Amino acid sequence: MGRGWVAKIGILAFSVARRVVQCHFSSPDKLMKRYLCAFFAASVVSTAAFAQAAPDSVVKGAVEGTVTAMKADPQARSGDMNKITEVVITHFVPATDFQRTTRIAVGKAWTTATPEQQKQLYEQFQTLLVRTYAASLSQLRDQDVTFKFAPASMGASGKDAVVQSHVLSNGGDDSVGYRMEKTDSGWKIYDIDMLGAWLIQVYQTQFADQLSKGGVDGLIKFLTEHNARSAG
Repeated sequence: MGRGWVAKIGILAFSVARRVVQCHFSSPDKLMKRYLCAFFAASVVSTAAFAQAAPDSVVKGAVEGTVTAMKADPQARSGDMNKITEVVITHFVPATDFQRTTRIAVGKAWTTATPEQQKQLYEQFQTLLVRTYAASLSQLRDQDVTFKFAPASMGASGKDAVVQSHVLSNGGDDSVGYRMEKTDSGWKIYDIDMLGAWLIQVYQTQFADQLSKGGVDGLIKFLTEHNARSAG
């Protein structure tokens, strides 16, 4: 696995999703409806557990649970990207707050966007994040990997935390950090640090460029077209 797996989720997120996921998806609308159904079903089961867990326990459960489920599923283990995406939605997404991720990444333009524009931005960005994570996760399906999670570093308010982790595989030791916020439904991951690059910072730069060219509608169009290409 090595450092390449970590970098792919961050700085190279757009290109990784396009290369690895391309040609594995068909009928995007039908598949995404199927994935969302799986997500909502998983949320009912998972929310109670996440609500009571410490930040580092939430990260540990989400990451290890996702990898374990992928390795246990014959289709996912064979590299079926549709199945790996389902696993990510079921086991990882309930521990995240990608709406907050979207809001911060879009920046000031979020406050001037209409509710419908906000909805489209969130849905398209979450699709991108899920597919990118699934594409990167697929590289671990036949790896012997171990995760180490440090106790959370709490913010002064007690509502923010950072969890540092290490991904150990084939002699490699990659550091991955998770920013979290305490919500009414428990601690949620909203940002990930890959080799010193927080995902939100990476996307803020890319989104700002699109916003300057075409405004909110331009960014929605950019994300929608990218996701369509990735879906093959």
